[in-house]
Amino acid sequence: MQRLAIPWEALLPQGRHMPRSPSEKRILITGAGSGIGRAAALRFAREGATIGLLSHTDEELRTAAADVEERGGRAEILVADVSDEEAMAAAVTAFGEAGGIDVAIVNAGINGVWAPIADLRPSEWDRTMAVNLRGSYLTIHFAVPYLKRAGRSAIVVVSSINGTRTFTSAGASAYTATKAAQVALVKQLAVELAGDGIRVNAVCPGTIDTSIEDNTVRRHTDEAAVPVEWPEGDIPLTGGKAGKADDVAGSISFLASDAARHVTGSLVFVDGAQSLLR
Repeated sequence: MQRLAIPWEALLPQGRHMPRSPSEKRILITGAGSGIGRAAALRFAREGATIGLLSHTDEELRTAAADVEERGGRAEILVADVSDEEAMAAAVTAFGEAGGIDVAIVNAGINGVWAPIADLRPSEWDRTMAVNLRGSYLTIHFAVPYLKRAGRSAIVVVSSINGTRTFTSAGASAYTATKAAQVALVKQLAVELAGDGIRVNAVCPGTIDTSIEDNTVRRHTDEAAVPVEWPEGDIPLTGGKAGKADDVAGSISFLASDAARHVTGSLVFVDGAQSLLR
């Protein structure tokens, strides 16, 4: 029996485009000015991609943009607070209308205030929820119409080992709640968006050498701590040394690529086995 060769374009739902090559892809990254977001941007830059660098700090975005272009990528600067609906609508729409979105990296987040639950103020709880969870929702909400038209597209959410495998960070109730919720969102959307060709996955880093501690406030956390004796070197793979942002960026790059075309609704723990000791 002779088989008819059907062009890939014919299999795409109406309105969807052919998947683009790595050098043609347009990648939105929140929290792109530093840490894991910046490392991911530099990874994609080496492939020649166009990267929408989104953060609330213009100065650090300009530095990141220069680094992206130095490595062969193209950068578009998007200044917005991820918890601000109007700002996110404007930023994501501007990037999408300029040429579409193939990948959305949902990375922006804060540790916020870590304190015993009776001491944690409602405004502090709300701020962590706004940045980490509302910010994730707004990023995905405004990016999805463009991702649907991209052919095969991907969302990668940066969660954490906190709230997914470990619950020993004293006073981190707001933070762990947002990270657990991100994972639930990833699994829900993996099913919801599968028919649109959108894969949704998460990376869960352990201790990574970034500047996230700069936005962490610890208050009376000794009151919420439970005494635990860790083995010597609580990150087995590195003898206790923190991982690098680029270690996480490598997993993000894989999940965003066609090499992971049959992977969705999955979590990748990037922690050197740290969480398995806890």
